[in-house]
Parts: sequence; C-alpha cells; structure tokens
Amino acid sequence: MDISKPSQKKMESNIGKEVVTELLPLVRVYKDGSVERLSGSPFVPPSMEDPETGVSSKDITISSNPLIRARLFLPKLEESESNIKIPILVYYHGGGFLIESAFSADHHRFLNSLVSQAKIVAVSVEYRLPPENPLPAAYEDCWAALQWVSSFSSKYDNSAAIDEPWLNNHGDFERVFIGGDSAGANIAHNIAMRAGKENLHGGVKILGALLTHPYFWGSKPSASDQSIDYLVCSVWNFVYPNAPGGIDNPMINPLVDEAPSLEGLGCCRLLVSVAECDWLRDRGVWYSEAVKKSGWKGEVELTEIEGEDHAFQILRPGTKNANRLTKRLADFLSKK
Repeated sequence: MDISKPSQKKMESNIGKEVVTELLPLVRVYKDGSVERLSGSPFVPPSMEDPETGVSSKDITISSNPLIRARLFLPKLEESESNIKIPILVYYHGGGFLIESAFSADHHRFLNSLVSQAKIVAVSVEYRLPPENPLPAAYEDCWAALQWVSSFSSKYDNSAAIDEPWLNNHGDFERVFIGGDSAGANIAHNIAMRAGKENLHGGVKILGALLTHPYFWGSKPSASDQSIDYLVCSVWNFVYPNAPGGIDNPMINPLVDEAPSLEGLGCCRLLVSVAECDWLRDRGVWYSEAVKKSGWKGEVELTEIEGEDHAFQILRPGTKNANRLTKRLADFLSKK
C-alpha cells in the first residue's frame, strides 16, 4: 500500500492541466478526473513500539469493495496486563471531509498519545473522501468499520471474519467508544444516531462518544461563525452536492427542526469538546445543550479550552493545552 504524500514531481505534473473546479486552499479537480489535495499533513507508516509512547500500530483492510482501511493502535502492556481486556475506540479523523487520513502524521501522533494515556485499542478509519466519493460514502464506510469491529465480539459468529488478535485478545466489547475531531466528530455523531436505530453485530452497544470540535453548521448564524459562513457552506456543498436541505441537512445541522430527536443517540456517555477561539465553538455548545434538553437518558459533558482554536490538539501537539485536552479525552475513555 502506497501511503506516501504526493511528490513534488507529481504535483508539478499537474501544471498546465485544465482545472474544472477548486476549493482553495483544500483541493483542485482537473478535467481528466484527477484530484490534487493542497493541504494536509504527510503520511507516515505504522510502527512497532513508538519510541515516545511505546504504542504499536499496524494497517489493515476492512473491506475491498468499497475499499475501507484502518490503522490499529495497541498500547504497551506489561506482562501482568497481557490478559486484561481494555476499551476499544473507533476513531474518525478530521479534515473537512476532504483532506487528512488515518495515515496522516498529525493524527498518527495524536492517537499514539491518546492510546498510551487511556490504555485502549484504537481503530482509526480510513474512509473514502469527496470529491471522488461524495457524501454519504464516508458515513457508510464509518458505519461498516464499526460493524467490522463489532463482529469480533464473542457474542457474534465471526468465523468468516479475518483473525485480528489485537481485538480478539485485548478488546473489551462492553466498553466500545466512537469519536473524532472536526468532520470526524460530525461522523461520530451521525454514527451514534444510527446506532440508536440499528443493531450492531453481536448486540454490541456503544458505551460512549467523544466529539472534539464537532463540525456542525446551519443557516442560523452564531456570534462566532459569521465571517467564515461562506467557506463552510461551500465545503459542505462541495462534499455533499445532493444533500437534501443543503446546509440544513440533519447530518450537518442536527438542531434543525427536521432532524431526528437527539434523544435517539445510541450511546450512554457523551463528551463534547470545544475551543474558545474556534469558529465552530458555539455550534458545539448549542449541540451539548440540545442533547441535555432532548430527553436523552445518558450522561453528557462539555469541556472548553480557553485561548485555543480549532483542532489545536492535532495541529500543535505537545503544548500545555494540547496535553490537557488529550488527558481529558483519555480520562473519559478510561472512566469505569
């Protein structure tokens, strides 16, 4: 599998090609059908025992048609911990639905840190991206990945599934979490809503969901987002051009009147994280308040980091506030 970032030579080969459309500074689409991603961190390979955290990672294929891949993470376990079952986190990366990857250096580094602190098995899903695969393809891929993970539950006959020792030997299917950052947090919300209506293999239940700087929007403006409204609407129309209701589609605006009740969230715990200077901040606060008022029977928590912007824990790792937020997420995942 080639997970290298496009070379300068490859980028130079696009010079002179006719551009059909572009969404700067994210992507450019050419007449021959090729897509050039202009942003995002470089891809990195998995590693056995990361030198900083001791976390091991490997890449697997969940489905060949459609192609869905994932990067698995396993914390370093002492011999006395080798038989202990640990929580499972199915993680969906951010990137505006258009860029980034489960194999990106920034998300790989973040998950190494989170997995090490929380002592969890993580499955970071490489879902298909627009514009080659417009939404709702990413939502379908992420649901399929969660079902794949659930298939390793002892309560489900997974004899047809491939052997996956990290899940078989270490995963606690009584403590399954989903989560993501930005667009990945949007996906996690929609997966939790679907889990409230549809069963997972083996009767697996989602214990908790963590939504970090969730990518929600809508036609109703907030104080923090007016200056960026055009860009967000343009991105959504680009990634999901046929979305019923446009920017007020329930998948991007869970608070619109036509959206299903948040009472239907299919998990028991919810952690919403926002950042003070993030243009998505108000939407995340509104969402957490709406969940509390919906009649949902679970436990919802809202945490805010002052003085920070969108996805700072991914983009500026190792800072005091990035470490603070990562610890908050780890505590949520390891809470008994």
